[in-house]
Parts: sequence; C-alpha cells; structure tokens
Amino acid sequence: MTTRRTVLAATAAVSAATAGGLALAEPALAAGPANLLPDAETPDGVVAHLLRRATFGATPATLAEAAKLGVNGWLDRQLSPAKISDAVCDDLLTRLPLAGADVATVRAKLPVHSYDAFKQLGRATVARAIWSNRQLLESTVNFFNNVLHVAAPSSGGWDNRADYDAQVIRKHAFGTFADMLKASARHPAMLTYLDNRSSTKAHPNENYARELMELHTVGLIYSEDEVKAAARLLTGMTVGTAGTYTYTAAKHATGAVEVLGFKHANATAEGGEAAATAFLDHLAKHPATATRLMTRLCVRFVADEAPATLVAKLAKVYLDNGTAIVPVLRALFTSPEFAASAGQKVRTPFEDLAATVRTLGLTPEATGVKSLDALYNMLVDAGNAPLRWAPPNGFPDVAAAWASPSAFLMRCNSHLNIATGWYPSQLVRPADLLKSLVPVLPGTYGGLVDALARRLVGATLPAAHTAAVLSVAGKLPTSSLSSSDKSLAGSLPYLIALVLDAPTFSLR
Repeated sequence: MTTRRTVLAATAAVSAATAGGLALAEPALAAGPANLLPDAETPDGVVAHLLRRATFGATPATLAEAAKLGVNGWLDRQLSPAKISDAVCDDLLTRLPLAGADVATVRAKLPVHSYDAFKQLGRATVARAIWSNRQLLESTVNFFNNVLHVAAPSSGGWDNRADYDAQVIRKHAFGTFADMLKASARHPAMLTYLDNRSSTKAHPNENYARELMELHTVGLIYSEDEVKAAARLLTGMTVGTAGTYTYTAAKHATGAVEVLGFKHANATAEGGEAAATAFLDHLAKHPATATRLMTRLCVRFVADEAPATLVAKLAKVYLDNGTAIVPVLRALFTSPEFAASAGQKVRTPFEDLAATVRTLGLTPEATGVKSLDALYNMLVDAGNAPLRWAPPNGFPDVAAAWASPSAFLMRCNSHLNIATGWYPSQLVRPADLLKSLVPVLPGTYGGLVDALARRLVGATLPAAHTAAVLSVAGKLPTSSLSSSDKSLAGSLPYLIALVLDAPTFSLR
C-alpha cells in the first residue's frame, strides 16, 4: 500500500541515488529523476530548465517572461540588471542599511566586533535570492562568493564583510574575473580572513598566497617554494588604522620572484604593489585558472561532474575575452551540454528554501525583518545559511554534500511550515492561496494534485505518489472535488507541502 510514509521514503531514496550516481530502483522512477522534469527539447522545457539553474526558482511570471523573450532575450535582459525594476527587493533592503555599508559607516554605527552587519548581510542575501527580479545577478554573485569566499561571520570581519560583498563580488560579478580577483586581494575582508594583513618582510604569512593559488585561481599545481615566493611578493598589502586597504612599502619584501611562469625583479619596496598586481593579473589569465574556474562554474550550473567538452569551450571564451564573465555565462547557458543536463543537479537547502517561497508567491511583511530572521535561522539549522561556511573553500555544490535522511527531513519540515504559514508566520500569503495556485478547480482530488504539481514543480507526479499525497487528506485520486468541499481548506497546506516534498522539486 502506498502511503505518505512510502512516498517520502522514495523521495529520500531519489536524493541519495542522485547524489551517488546510482540507478533508481523505485518502479515509478526507474528511468531516473530527469523523467520527472518537463521535456527539455520543447520550448517550455528549455525555458523551465534555464530558470531552474539560472534563478533561485521559477515563478509563473518569470516563466511567462522567459517564454516571451526566449533564451537569448532573457539572458540579454538579466545581464543588464540596472535596467530591471526591483522595487519590492529594494524596499526590503532599506530595512537592512548595513548590508552593503562601507567600513566607515559600519564603524560609525556599531560597537567594535558587533555581529549586526554580518546579520544584516546574511538576511539581505536571503532577501535578494527570493525577491529580487535580478535573478541571474544573484545566482552569479552566489557563485563568486563561493569562489572568493570570506566567511560571514568571521573574526575581524565585523566592519568590512558587507563592503566586500558590495565592492568586490557584486561590483564585478558581470565584469572581469581579473578585476574581481585584484579587488579581493586589496580588500580588508580578504586580507583579514586569510591573514595577509599581518604578513611582513620579516615574517611573511603564507596563508593567503596558498589559498590564492589553490582555491581562487590555478589549483594544486604550485610548489612550496612558489608559495613562499608569492607570500613575499604580497607583503605590504595590508589594512590601515581606518580599517581600509593600504599598501605599506616598509613591510614589503623585495627580491626577484618566479611563480607559475610569472617573473618579476621586485627590486624596490615602492614598486611592490605594482608587482603584486601584475602577479594577480597573471594568475587570473593563467590557462589553469581558466580550466579550474570554468569547471567550478559547470559544477554550479550544469552537473556535479563537469562536462569536459564544455569546460574546454568556456575556458577558451574566458581567455579570449580577457576573463570577462558575461560572455562565459552566455556560452554556458546556450550550450548543448547545458541543454542536455536536466535532472543532473540537486538544490542546496538555501536554494530549496528560496524556491519554496518563490513558487508559493509569498511576499515579505510590510515592515520589519522578522520573516528574514526566521528564514535565515532555518538555513543555519540546515547548515547552509548564506556566507556562513567557516573554511575558505566555500560551500560544496554537489548533491552528495546535501543528500541525507536528516537533510531531507529538514526540507520536508520547512515545506510544511511555510505552506501552512506556521513559520515564518510574518510572510504575506495570497488572499486565496488555492486560487493563486490553481485558478480553475479540477473535479477530482487527483486532478488537484496534478494541477498543484504542474504549478509548483513543473511536472505531474507518478500515480503512486499522487495517491500517497492524497492519503494525508483521506482521499483517492478519483474522489470528487467541488468548491463547497469543507475539508479542502484544512488539507490544502499539507497537500502543497507533500507536492513540494516530491523528488522533482529537489532538482535544480
């Protein structure tokens, strides 16, 4: 007998199987999770696939817009974010004035080592993912915050991490990676997080030099001598008493350096900053950086196992365009490898939560940020609150990192809490939630679940899953349904939550 318990167990099995690359044994899902998605060869399927990856969750409005504009037209619009009206999100961000504040402002507003700027930045990141109309920008910012990761909160970042988000990642997200890397290297947040602010000619600190090469650029192709040389070259780049970047020539170690094909006489302390900048440019434009960065980009947007053919194509686009990011994004989202990747990515808890709020059409409360506090704290419990990853490598972005029974249970609980309005209770629901999701009421409960599934997850559920979902309401797929059905209002939130628990929704 198929019940709610068995459908949830089957969904967990799908998540685990997707994470491990295993064949699925559940008869209804035998062909794999990709079959649960709209046909990616159809126009509607192409649009749905694009929005599953390039945004934090499709909505009827975004699907309609993308269908009207087409893939290239939608990309054109999203790649010019300043031209996109974002009133709802902008209003919400005014309630978080320190989320993008500079160092001087944070210092003027907060006591030393306060966590308030961290808190506002984390909540602003959640707000933008859910309610911004500039979805491709937010997805790209999320990616590069992982590449050039600075944890929030982190020691010493109380006054500078918000500015790092605004002036390094957001400012350069649609610019060039070379400029973003140089801005990162000269920012007090990165200089503090990876200890370069304390690096001097007498005592060079190797931490930033190592992570700069291993995590931010070329990967594990350097020698220990090259780490030491790079660390010496980067000395003098530090943080001044005002909390902002400064170059102190007296702390710079002079002497010729040779690192990964980069050679510089580094003859004077006064010229040390220029030498370090040239080294950063060299790393950004290194073929190994192109391959490694494009691999990470493909893992984020295409598949856990990055397609080698696409990585090679994107690396060439990256190098041919002087590390510009926009041409790479265009090439990725219009590639045959991307088109063929439906069902090959699983949402992280952050993405799942954002997609839940977006697909249900919930909006923030008129004043205050209590709903954002609650959403952020849900992500803390899930281990995926934005920017809150202590190691410098950034959050993992593969299914295996997030597929476990406990993680699945947390998703189910968040779906139910949000669908019922229990938590966060401050989120504003449509006046008639059922009508907003299913404008025309079907004649049977099975038809209702089908309509909810098409609206919420983009595809109908297997028959056995539909029956299991309806077991919570004590109904069969053939049970008749009318607007006068008094039991519908009570069971609707549970039906919605169980539809969101289906394997289809967990796929990015």
